[in-house]
Amino acid sequence: MTMEEKRILVIDDEENMRHMLAVLLEKEGYQVDSAADGKQGLDLASESFYDLILCDLKMPVMDGMAFLENFQDMQLESTIIVMSAYGTLDTAIEAMKRGAYDYVSKPFKPDEIMLTLKKAEERERLRKENRLLQQSARERFSFAQMIGRSPPMQEIFATIEKVADYKTSVLVTGESGTGKELIARAIHYNSSRADKPLVTVNCGAIPENLLESELFGHKKGAFTDAIKDKKGLFQEAHGGSIFLDEIGELPRPLQVKLLRALQEEEVKRVGDTQSINIDIRVLAATTKDLAEEVKKGRFRDDLYYRINVLHVVVPPLRKRPEDIPMLTQHFIEKISKRLHSEVDGVSPAAASALQRYEWPGNVRELENFIERAMVMTGERTIELADLPPHLQPKAEPVEYLANDENLSIKEASRRLERTLIRRALEKTGNNRTQAAKILEISHPALLYKIKAYGLDASSG
Repeated sequence: MTMEEKRILVIDDEENMRHMLAVLLEKEGYQVDSAADGKQGLDLASESFYDLILCDLKMPVMDGMAFLENFQDMQLESTIIVMSAYGTLDTAIEAMKRGAYDYVSKPFKPDEIMLTLKKAEERERLRKENRLLQQSARERFSFAQMIGRSPPMQEIFATIEKVADYKTSVLVTGESGTGKELIARAIHYNSSRADKPLVTVNCGAIPENLLESELFGHKKGAFTDAIKDKKGLFQEAHGGSIFLDEIGELPRPLQVKLLRALQEEEVKRVGDTQSINIDIRVLAATTKDLAEEVKKGRFRDDLYYRINVLHVVVPPLRKRPEDIPMLTQHFIEKISKRLHSEVDGVSPAAASALQRYEWPGNVRELENFIERAMVMTGERTIELADLPPHLQPKAEPVEYLANDENLSIKEASRRLERTLIRRALEKTGNNRTQAAKILEISHPALLYKIKAYGLDASSG
C-alpha cells in the first residue's frame, strides 16, 4: 500500500454490488475490504482503521442504521457514506443524525459514487487541517496550563521563559482567582530546579503562633507540643523553590526572620542554636498592594525590596476579554474528562454573555461557572439559559417605555428599536447578517442603526 492509498470498507449484502464496487474502487487506487452485513462490517472496523466506509441500509443480521448506532457507541473514527435503493429524504436525514457524512441512492453511476467519495476525502482533509491549526493555536497561546492570547499574557509567558533559570526572587501580584500560583509553578517547572521540590505555603492560612515552626522547623522540647524534631518548609524546599502565597498576610515579627533567612541563606529552627544552610528560590504572591502596605508600616520595606526583584502583574480577566473564548474551551475540555460529559462548546449568545460579564472572581469564577453550566445543560452546547441569571441580559419590557415620564412616541420607538437590535445581536452572537434577517430589515439599514444607537462596541 502506498502512502497515498486510502483504505475503504464496503458493507452490502448483495455480492454483485460488493464485487462491482471493489473493482471500481481498486481501479481508482483504494485498498478495499468487504462485509456482507453490519455485524461483519463492525468487526472489521473495530480491528482496522478505514478512511471511508460505504454502507448499505437494508441488510440482514444488522442493518445500516444499527451499524451507524454501534459505530458511534464504539467511538470509532471513519467517514461513512450510506447507500439504499429504498431511500427517502427522511431516511437520509436520520442516517446523517446517526453519524453518516452523506447518502447515495441506488442505482448510482460510477462517477456519482466517486464524486461523493472525493467530497468526503476533502472534508476529512479540511477537518484534519483545522484540528492541527487548533492544536497549534493552543500551543502558541498556552503555557504550563495557563491560557492567553492577549498581549499581557503573552508578555508574562515571555518573562517566565527569560527568568525561569535564574535564582531571582519573583513577586506575583493580582486579584484573587487570576492564577498567581500557576505562574509560580510555571517558573519552577521551567527551570533547572524542576526535579527538586516546589513547596507551597499560604501565609494567611496558618495561625501566627505556628507559622514560625512551619516555616523554619523546631527542635524537640522547644515548646509544649514539640515532641520531636521537625523540618521546616524552607528545609523541605532545599534545592528547589518555595512559594509564599499571600505574603502580605505575614506578621511583622516573622517578616524580620524571613528577611534574615533570605539574606543569609540559612534558617534557625525554633529552640535551636545552630543555623542550617538552605539553597532555595523564593516565589511570592499577594493580592495586596505591598508598596502601599510599606507606606502604612504594615510591611517591611527591606523585605519588600528583597522579594520584589522581579515583579509579575497578572491582569484581571475583565482586562483581557480576548482570552475568555480560549479559557472557556479549555475548561470545557478539562471538565468534560472529569465529569464524562459530552458538552463540547458554547452557543454564540452564551459566548457573548461570557465576554460581557466583569468577572470579579476572575479565571477561577469562569471555571466554576462553566462547570455549573455543563452540569445544568442537557445539550452538547452550553446555551444562554444554562448560565447564572446575573450573566443573562436584563429584559427591557415595553411597559418600561410606556411608563416613562417622557411620553414621546418617537423617543419610545427609538428605545424599543435599540433594545430589539441589541437582543438580535446577542441572539446571533453579533452576526449582523443573521440579526438583520431576524429584525426583518436590510443589512445596510442595520449597520446604520448600530452606528446611530452607539452599539458598535457591544456588537463586536
